[in-house]
Amino acid sequence: MVAPRAGAAGAGTLEAKLSSARGEASSISAELRSSNEQLAAAQSEAAAAEAREQRLSDLLAEGEAHAAELTRKVQRTRHELAVAKARLHRSRSALAQRLVAIYESGSPSTANLLLGSGSYQDLITRTSYLREIEESDSALAARVEQVRNEVHHEVGVVAALQARAVAYDERLAAARSQIASVRAAAQASAAHLASISAGREASLADLKTNIAGWVKEIQAARAAEAKAATAAEAEEEVGRWLGGPYSIPAYIVMCESGGNYSALNPSSGAGGAYQVLPSTWELYGGKGEPQNAPKAEQDRIAAEIWADSGPSAWVCG
Repeated sequence: MVAPRAGAAGAGTLEAKLSSARGEASSISAELRSSNEQLAAAQSEAAAAEAREQRLSDLLAEGEAHAAELTRKVQRTRHELAVAKARLHRSRSALAQRLVAIYESGSPSTANLLLGSGSYQDLITRTSYLREIEESDSALAARVEQVRNEVHHEVGVVAALQARAVAYDERLAAARSQIASVRAAAQASAAHLASISAGREASLADLKTNIAGWVKEIQAARAAEAKAATAAEAEEEVGRWLGGPYSIPAYIVMCESGGNYSALNPSSGAGGAYQVLPSTWELYGGKGEPQNAPKAEQDRIAAEIWADSGPSAWVCG
C-alpha cells in the first residue's frame, strides 16, 4: 500500500506515489488474472470430473441392474436344471423297471401270439396290445433321451450365464474402482479450486483496499492544495493512473483484464478491458468483437451493463 498520508505533499510527491501504486496495482492485477485463469481451469476440470463420475455411475447402475438380472436368470435356470434332472431320474427309473419286467417275463413272439390266441379277434387284440406296449417302450426310451438332452442343454445355459455373471462382476468392480479414482481426483480438484478462490479473494481485497487508500491520498493532497476533490473525482483520477478512467470500479477492471482494452479470454471468449462476453456485447449493440472496439465504445457498453446489473455481471464483482 501507499505509505504515509500525503498531508501537505505537493503534486509531484503525489504523482510519484501514484506511479509506484500503479506498479503495485499492475502486479496484483497480474496475480488476479493468473488466479482467474487457474480458477477457470480448475472449474473446468471439476466439471469434467463430475460429468465423468456421473457417466460412470450411470453405467455402474445399469451394470448392477444387468448383473442382478443375470443372477435371477442363473437362479431360474438352476431351478429348471434341478427339475430336469429329477425328471431324468424318474424317466430312467421307469425305463429300468420296464427293462427288468421285459427280462423277467420275456418278450412275446409272433408264434406265441398265434398259438395262444383262441380266435382271430383274440389275435388282433393281442397284437394291438403288443404294439401298444412296444410303442410305449419306444416312447419311454425317447423321453429318457429327450430329458437327458434337456439336462445337457440346461447345464450349458447355466455355465454360460455364470460366466457372463462373473464377467459383469469384474466389470462392476473395475467401474467402482474407477469411480473412486475419479471422485478422489475431483475432491483434490475441488480443494485446489477452493485454494485458488481464497487466494483470489485475498488479492482482490488487497486491491480494493489499496485503491481506497489511493483515493484518500488524492483527496488529502487536493485539500492541502486548496482544491477539494470528491471521492468520485479522486477515484476517477486513480482510474486514470491505472489506465482509465473506467466506467465501472477500477478494481473490477484490474482484476478482469489489468486494464487491457485488447485482452481476450480464450476459454470463455470474453474480451476487452471489461471482459464482456460476445453475446452480451451484441445484446448491448456492440459491433464486432469487444477487444477490437475503441475504448469509448467499451466504456459505454460497460456503463450500460453496470447500470442494469451492477457488480454481479463480473466475476470479480
